[in-house]
Amino acid sequence: MKKYGISFLILFLLISISSFTCKPERSFSSKTIVWDTIRKDSIIVDTVMVSDSLVLEKKPLIVFYKEKAHASYYHDKFNGKKTASGSIFNNSKYTAAHKKLPFGTKVLVTNIVNNKSVVVTITDRGPFTKGREIDLSKAAFMELTEQKKIGYILVNLQIVNE
Repeated sequence: MKKYGISFLILFLLISISSFTCKPERSFSSKTIVWDTIRKDSIIVDTVMVSDSLVLEKKPLIVFYKEKAHASYYHDKFNGKKTASGSIFNNSKYTAAHKKLPFGTKVLVTNIVNNKSVVVTITDRGPFTKGREIDLSKAAFMELTEQKKIGYILVNLQIVNE
């Protein structure tokens, strides 16, 4: 009887152990995962602020830079030459040279005497004459002054942030 008891106990242990270790294998079918092809960051939505059915335009921010600065203009011999920014200088465009302002900065230049203004883009370094703050292209300079034979004028400088 003792022999049957030990055999029965071993058989019981084998069956209980086999029930824990033998699990049916799951077969996974290969599913194709389709990703969303529209990324949220690639959607560009233009928003326009509307107030009482009037469209409000975003005005550029103008920051004061310098008052009573001396401005001169480029000589014609620089036309077609490379500037410090790498672009080709053209005396008929509205560009300027400044010692410190970054390239591409838009500057509102206002003549103190007659209140005429132009917006120029900084594309070069200079002027290298003591006391001068900004060198304007000839087109920008001539639009500011009424006296075409003068070589420098007093201006106010304001940075235009768009």
